[in-house]
Amino acid sequence: MLSSPSAVYCRAAKDALGFPSIMLLASMTGFGSLAKESGLTLGMALSSTAGIWGLPGQVALAEMHAAGVSALFVILAVSLANARFLPMAVSFIPLMRDGIKRFGWMFALVQLLSINSWAAGLRSFPEIEVQLRARYYVLFALICMSAGLLGTSIGYYGIGIMNRAASLGLIFLNPLFFAVLLAGSHARPAIIAMLIGIPLGPILHMLSPDWGLLVTGLMGGTLAFLIHRKIQK
Repeated sequence: MLSSPSAVYCRAAKDALGFPSIMLLASMTGFGSLAKESGLTLGMALSSTAGIWGLPGQVALAEMHAAGVSALFVILAVSLANARFLPMAVSFIPLMRDGIKRFGWMFALVQLLSINSWAAGLRSFPEIEVQLRARYYVLFALICMSAGLLGTSIGYYGIGIMNRAASLGLIFLNPLFFAVLLAGSHARPAIIAMLIGIPLGPILHMLSPDWGLLVTGLMGGTLAFLIHRKIQK
């Protein structure tokens, strides 16, 4: 059990300065290229990385900006694309609530949340004193966000040497990394949802490119929950 701040910070840096940062750097490089191609300024691209902090929502912002869609519908699309953050925050923040002295800090901490910090926290928190978990989370999340901002800048200025297919390929690394994280989480519902979604996703996408992904997530998650509850009985 890690009970000293220095040990917790070392653990957070070790966990972040590896595969999570590399994947974020690569995938956000793809987004930076897409943002430049879509007509976003560098400031807007960096703001979307720090403010939205979720590639599906960021890609939706860039594509809809390029299409000239009104701000109301852009906000709605980004919110729907990143709706996963609501259940993630509700389930994750209480795990380190005892280490946060002021309630107002919760809003800043939630903004740093991503699938990387969520998965790393679930994996490492059992080995960290409750009062120190927030320190691990903050350092891990800041390192990941720094990698994301750096990747956005690299992609934005490197668009001349990167075609659209390459940038989209880098963006695709992010959901692939999500799948690896969930597969390694040893959480039965997550694994069941993946097994359902992998064959279901392409079929529903062919039937409806606009709604296929959303329906896949809804059906996969619901069926995984029901199957897991059935197995537990």
